Amino acid sequence: MLFPVVLSGGSGTRLWPMSRAALPKQFLPLVTSFTMFQETVLRLSGLPDLASPIVVCNADHRFLASEQLRKIDVVPSSLLLEPMGKNTAPAVAIAAFSALAKDADAMLLVLPADHLVENVPAFHQAIEQAVRLAERGGLVTFGIQPDAPATGFGYIEKGTPVAGEEGSYAVARFVEKPSAEIAESFLATGNYCWNSGMFVFKAAVYLEELKRHRPEMHLACEQAVKQASSDLDFCRIDEVAFAACPSDSIDYAVMEHTKQALMVSVDIGWSDVGSWEALADAVESGEDGNVKRGDVFAPETKNTYIRAESRMVVAMGLEDMVIVETADAVLVAHKDHSQNVKQAVEYLKQAERTEHLVHRKVYRPWGYYEGIDQGRHYQVKRIVVNVGQKLSLQLHQYRAEHWVLVEGLANVTVGRSKRLLAANESIYIPVGVKHRLENVGDIPLSLIEIQTGAYLGEDDIMRFEDIYKRS
Repeated sequence: MLFPVVLSGGSGTRLWPMSRAALPKQFLPLVTSFTMFQETVLRLSGLPDLASPIVVCNADHRFLASEQLRKIDVVPSSLLLEPMGKNTAPAVAIAAFSALAKDADAMLLVLPADHLVENVPAFHQAIEQAVRLAERGGLVTFGIQPDAPATGFGYIEKGTPVAGEEGSYAVARFVEKPSAEIAESFLATGNYCWNSGMFVFKAAVYLEELKRHRPEMHLACEQAVKQASSDLDFCRIDEVAFAACPSDSIDYAVMEHTKQALMVSVDIGWSDVGSWEALADAVESGEDGNVKRGDVFAPETKNTYIRAESRMVVAMGLEDMVIVETADAVLVAHKDHSQNVKQAVEYLKQAERTEHLVHRKVYRPWGYYEGIDQGRHYQVKRIVVNVGQKLSLQLHQYRAEHWVLVEGLANVTVGRSKRLLAANESIYIPVGVKHRLENVGDIPLSLIEIQTGAYLGEDDIMRFEDIYKRS
């Protein structure tokens, strides 16, 4: 059985201000109406002998991943929660152990959750070819046929062709991201491919090679999976055991050392969407070369990516630019500098700001809240609770709250009293009083929350009961 392994732990800082720690790029609809994570899963439809996906993600993103799978009617084989990021080699190892518990002959199709593939039929053909090679014990990667001397990708040098499998080669070597001059020479020889970061191999074979080349990593992952615990529909990888695991990529840990590395050379319309310029190149543009999303007016502007999320954006007389507007931040950059967006994220971290962490709209397992206004001792939010969902029973030590219902029907607990609240009704929750909000209607519950107090941070919350098992 072929198990897709969807690696969803990246932070996507180069696509700030859309991509942020609480909502990274793989969970955003950047190309179509589906998120990149959903697209990764959906493009596998039609492959033979395919199991439900194994998803590996950060524990903080577990409800995002689960909800986005639910919306496309996919039930995962496993949803594995990493307590911390350890790069791709350990992530694949815990997925391999999980797959072997279901099928002793399990084969893995390892896919980053944030890549774009335009030619799905060609992708399927490449996967089927890679499966044939993996059946012989190969650790197979996909090499992208380059069409430019890109310096933002690693490269793979073709070795000896594999007999009977056109376009397949032994891997001669992996090459780090090259200089422009070296990339030009690679393109000229025709003997190099871009490293896609996608793989096919038997779970047991990968673990054997990991044990051979990185035994300490193999042992830590094995222990972390053995000591894992169930949490709702999730599998929590043991934090103590996983913390002892070294952090490394699958290329460094295994692929550069194994003698079983093979490559299928493919032309599938692939992009890792690693920058705003890459995203602009990956989607269809107008006659003027512009890509426009949202409420945009752009006269005498060419070859520019403009994305308006919350208000109108006007761009005049520009060329080769990237403009991305969100509710609380705006990026304006020349395309040549779009790879440097990480500098802005580093600035925000050093300044102890929050625009790199969360959007004004913050998703929770019960729905979401959105910041409206904030002052020194007050904060106003719009809260939306999905049908049948409820917040935890909680209290705040430093703030009081006033709820005004706008739409829907709520069952509200304040202290020992319970009350049914409808639109245009309100209730006050004093500091230090236990309270809870539940949507008991048949439409999403919408309310305005006014917080007042000396401290308004999100960490001022003490939970007593929570159906989502958050601490």
